[in-house]
Amino acid sequence: MYARTWRDFLVRDKPSVYEVARYAGVSTATVSRVLAGHERVLPLTRDKVLNAVTELGYVPSGAARDLAARRTGVLGLCFPDLDQDEGEGDAAYWYDEVIRGMERAARRSGYAVLIAASHHRDDSRLVLSIAGRCDGLVVLARTAPLAMIEHVATRIPVVLLATGEGPVVDRGRPGRAIDNLAVANETGAYQVTSHLAEVHGYRDVCFIAGPHDSPDSARRLDGFRRATAGLDRAVVHHGDFTTAGGRRAAERIIATGRVPRAVVCANDQTAVGVMAALQQSGLSVPGDVAVTGFDGIQLGRHLRPSLTTVVQPMAALGDTAVAMLSDRIGGAELPPRTVELPVRLELRGSCGCP
Repeated sequence: MYARTWRDFLVRDKPSVYEVARYAGVSTATVSRVLAGHERVLPLTRDKVLNAVTELGYVPSGAARDLAARRTGVLGLCFPDLDQDEGEGDAAYWYDEVIRGMERAARRSGYAVLIAASHHRDDSRLVLSIAGRCDGLVVLARTAPLAMIEHVATRIPVVLLATGEGPVVDRGRPGRAIDNLAVANETGAYQVTSHLAEVHGYRDVCFIAGPHDSPDSARRLDGFRRATAGLDRAVVHHGDFTTAGGRRAAERIIATGRVPRAVVCANDQTAVGVMAALQQSGLSVPGDVAVTGFDGIQLGRHLRPSLTTVVQPMAALGDTAVAMLSDRIGGAELPPRTVELPVRLELRGSCGCP
């Protein structure tokens, strides 16, 4: 069995297409066809090649040249588009604002932006492919394993966005630290939940979280728990950050026969679905149940009642990510950085405020 994995190459050398072919037990031509996306490859063979690419950490580039020896004038952005089958395009609300901020900042700095959406969890193939075409890379949470991203960072600067990871540095390669960028998730969730409890006096509050593997959701849940430590009842349910997921979570809550006085949602899309389900069941928002969100997407302003939410600086995330990449591309020797952007509470009608 071919024993070497991509971890060996972190400290030894860069894997070649020949290493990938040998590991997968196929020809180099087959490897090239798989990486080029040709359809006339057996599924089993394709899986073998992609597994070899992931295990060895192979990063294809324009002509297999060392990325450090050239500039592409391109910054990459990889994010997971995991709700594409929901039919509601929920992810677009948040991603569009981040992408817009990144594109504007990149244009000012003389870069183009290469955007790639993954339809699979931990899509190492996507990250490796994009890394071979750009000077720096922004990777959102749940796109690829951290260990694979660390490998990519040995070649180009990387910013992890909304991952919840601490500073990461490859000690074997000075200057190849991975920067982390996020918003004040815990603070924002604490503020909105405290507002419900202290200003409105709601004692029975529930939280509809996002996916179990979402760092943003985990930090917001921490803030909710801190704010509800002394309340009569604080129940946690899980959704998936989509409108449909919020609707399903609300329907499950309604079916129990015990509806809380307030529902704190991990994001605005979830809140949209919750409000629709509550109103469809004959419950009034906020008369019977108060609802809040997190993100500050434009849609929330146009709901009836309008959505109380925690506004995060989505465009500023993209802008800041470009600035962090530009520092490292320019050769600055910097320690690993963690940047947390502030959020603000925006009070509207869905919580009971005028």
